[in-house]
Amino acid sequence: MSTTALILVDVQNDFCPGGSLAVPKGDAVLPSLNQALFLFQQKGWPIVASRDWHPQNTNHFQSHGGPWPVHCVQYTSGASFHSGLELPCSAYIVSKGMDETADGYSAFEALDETSTPLAQLLQSLDVHRLVVGGLATDYCVKATVLDACRLGFEVIVLKDGVAAVNLQPEDGDKAIEAMRQAGASVVPVHELSL
Repeated sequence: MSTTALILVDVQNDFCPGGSLAVPKGDAVLPSLNQALFLFQQKGWPIVASRDWHPQNTNHFQSHGGPWPVHCVQYTSGASFHSGLELPCSAYIVSKGMDETADGYSAFEALDETSTPLAQLLQSLDVHRLVVGGLATDYCVKATVLDACRLGFEVIVLKDGVAAVNLQPEDGDKAIEAMRQAGASVVPVHELSL
């Protein structure tokens, strides 16, 4: 029987207020994500949390010619999941951006602890529908959702479970529109019908 998985994208300290690459009000997504986590645990459905897991030296960072300040370096507190995220120990953790030349925006670039790519992990769990939330709407969430749609998953984005960087004021809205155009639906967590 096909099932639905919850994908939580990069809900890490460095992307929340006080972090080195903080999304404005990034921690405001936590109540909605925790509500989704509760629903999925009740149903016994898979939960996957992606994380940026960068080496100290990577082309992704400004110090090495990339676009971003240093963030989510492996084994640092900034790379840890936010303590307010009620992630169960049964959740699958997938890591991305581990190569010095990899940006690792999409969770579909991530590998689990056995080096299994996310798409392969989902296939092994017979997952055909994804509910996606996390940070940031206009980067890693968008990249993850666009990849998921391209790979043929049915995708639901949690409207109140994502937050944008908004380097330009409309970036978040444009990302939501791009995800809708790709075939994703966008709903608040209380309207999830699973």
